[in-house]
Amino acid sequence: MGFKARARANQPKGDDQQKKKDVKAGKEPCGVNSCDGWADSTMGGRSLSVTDAEDMWGKSVTVRKNRVRVCKSCYRTWKKNNKQEDHY
Repeated sequence: MGFKARARANQPKGDDQQKKKDVKAGKEPCGVNSCDGWADSTMGGRSLSVTDAEDMWGKSVTVRKNRVRVCKSCYRTWKKNNKQEDHY
């Protein structure tokens, strides 16, 4: 019997409620006005410069300290659209 099997054997039964991950509630909304996601760093949120965000989504962004906080899905779409451009 290995250490993992021994650890599983010693766990109390009926902890199905603890195994399921709780859905985290975000604190900071996405800066793109048409998006309902959360821009928290624990949920994969990032920040973009105002010029990059306005190039992608126009003026419909919420600016905070010269940055726009975006959720993970919005960041991925921005990243895919700007993949071909050179920013050197």
